[in-house]
Amino acid sequence: MRITLEQLPQHLQKQTAPFYTLLGNELLLVLEAADLIRIHARQQGYTERKLFTVDQHFDWSDLLNSGSNLSLFGDRKILDIRIPSGKPGKEGGKAIEAYCNALPPDTVTLITLPWIDKQGRATKWFKILENTSVLIPVYTIEHDQLPTWIGHRLARQNQKTDSATLQFLADQVEGNLLAAHQEIQKLALLYPSGNLTFDQVKDVVLNVARYDVYQLSDAMLSANATRYTRILTGLQGEGTAPLLILATLTEQIRQLIIIRTGLDSGHSPAQLLQTARIWGDRQKSTISAARRISLQSLTQGLSAAAIIDRIIKGVAKGDVWDELLQLGLRFTQPSNHSQLS
Repeated sequence: MRITLEQLPQHLQKQTAPFYTLLGNELLLVLEAADLIRIHARQQGYTERKLFTVDQHFDWSDLLNSGSNLSLFGDRKILDIRIPSGKPGKEGGKAIEAYCNALPPDTVTLITLPWIDKQGRATKWFKILENTSVLIPVYTIEHDQLPTWIGHRLARQNQKTDSATLQFLADQVEGNLLAAHQEIQKLALLYPSGNLTFDQVKDVVLNVARYDVYQLSDAMLSANATRYTRILTGLQGEGTAPLLILATLTEQIRQLIIIRTGLDSGHSPAQLLQTARIWGDRQKSTISAARRISLQSLTQGLSAAAIIDRIIKGVAKGDVWDELLQLGLRFTQPSNHSQLS
């Protein structure tokens, strides 16, 4: 059975299916749909939840055993299965087929997949998912659809604006639904219900969107010294708190240390990214940076961040903006790079 994302709330009002499959690359929409299914299931008495994230080391027997084992207290269960790669492999494909052919009782199963290409949709395991589960494809919101999507989201919080302002907001978030979602929520916090003017929206969005601390972090990851310097100068000009910038960069350095250490120990990049809680487009640039920058340089960077923290708090002397500049530039210099074999 296949339903659209828009049909999901109505479907849940009528029934609770034993099996759902979410399929798509729009992270925000997939997360919201998964939350909707899980909340509904809990309301129907499915109080126990087990999460399985499938990677190359995943043991498919754990899933099959979990489905067949009855809860000690007789609770209904939610089995939340996530396959980030969209490729369960030969063993996984057979396990999915076996699972679909003998769905466990008193269980709601939710499988989350990225968008599957034509070849993947022709596989036996995917076809049996189509036949067994309620399949919900989550389509990408194209740029020309984004103003309408933003308008619908504003309407949910009893706000509205004109088409030109919607287009402006769409252009600012550059197709990133998570960024759009954050800006829409911000508008709800800052302004009451009713009509929003262009100036109101512009003031909220441009104050953050022009120079963003996460853009600064991205520039550091990609070893783009020119962009890092430009963004940091912009943040300084806009009065961004140095402590916020430092916290963002420090968290990035800590994540790189976790991943670099893991790579040196032979762990898989996918497993390390999950441990460090890095998702989406940042995964590729983070792994590239972790391979490029030596563990010694990263550790020294963390020590430099601690000194900057002392400067911000007034217990050490120094120019905080110059130190923040040097902190990022230390990771853009070839002499500080160490290629991981």
